[in-house]
Amino acid sequence: MAQTKNFRFEELLDKHHLKKTGARLRVLSMMYSKNTATSQPDLESVMSDIDRVTLYRILNVFEEKGIIHKVFDLNGTANYAVCHADCGENHHHDEHLHFNCTNCKNVYCLDDLHMPRLNLPEGFKADSFTLYASGLCPKCSKKSAATIN
Repeated sequence: MAQTKNFRFEELLDKHHLKKTGARLRVLSMMYSKNTATSQPDLESVMSDIDRVTLYRILNVFEEKGIIHKVFDLNGTANYAVCHADCGENHHHDEHLHFNCTNCKNVYCLDDLHMPRLNLPEGFKADSFTLYASGLCPKCSKKSAATIN
């Protein structure tokens, strides 16, 4: 199975005309294995053999190519999450709810929610939008309910 996933990542890099380096493949593997957005410092802590500048460049090029998108947590820290397949170079289609858990500080992309149509005043044209919500994620909500009982 790991070979299949790695092959898929290699195809993804080919699709975006990027070299297939070990560091890029590892970052993709880590990003796709998580169900939450992750920050550069979090990635640095688990990928200590990839230097900070290289990781920054990988994240930057992945964002430019539409492989990942940036979302900010409650502290204003940039986190990165995997994009939809229809995102492209410098053109993201990640208009979904970003949920910030106030307890565990994880950021979730809630892709399956129906987003309301954005009705802007005349003369305004939005290329994209971001919607944030904060509260407790299911795991923290369950823990909170258990401590009350």
